[in-house]
Amino acid sequence: MIILTKHKGHDKHLCKIIVGDMEEIEKIKRLVYDPKFICAKCGRAANKEENLCEPQKLVFDIPS
Repeated sequence: MIILTKHKGHDKHLCKIIVGDMEEIEKIKRLVYDPKFICAKCGRAANKEENLCEPQKLVFDIPS
């Protein structure tokens, strides 16, 4: 079970937006389109690291 704790910038994080404001689906779509980062805490992906609690660069290893 993941317990969400408030921290600096948390109001911009996907976990806060999705849990608190599911009506804002268009805002969520903009944040997750063309993801560049993944959250090490919850696994959500976003295009800006500021929208995740523990962002890590999302790297796709494509076999040749």
